[in-house]
Amino acid sequence: MTSTRTPRILLAEDEDAMRAYLERALTNAGYHVSAVDRGTDAVPLLETGDFDLLLSDIVMPEMDGIELAQRCAEISPRTKVMFITGFAAVSLRASREQPAAKVLSKPFHLRDLVLEVERVFEEADAARM
Repeated sequence: MTSTRTPRILLAEDEDAMRAYLERALTNAGYHVSAVDRGTDAVPLLETGDFDLLLSDIVMPEMDGIELAQRCAEISPRTKVMFITGFAAVSLRASREQPAAKVLSKPFHLRDLVLEVERVFEEADAARM
């Protein structure tokens, strides 16, 4: 990202170990990460925060990632969306309902996640120029 501000990522992942793993990897890659374990906890943060990326699991309790992405589009339309999922059928649904969102299927290597996040920010920077 060309901006001097550290990019902010809102991570919504219901699996504790995966959330901690992803949060650590993204923080180590230089991002500011706020992590929650469900979509309903992410919504208030979207309302009060200025996030560059919503990184969300698709299958979560209370509010799935697709519904969260729809709320994100309403609340914070400039926030990019990226999904992570372990379910192929859910990945197809996400691609149909959120065509601008990147979908990364589990399992994935952390290096691949960081590269995809960097790509999202590079595309956003290019679109602004």
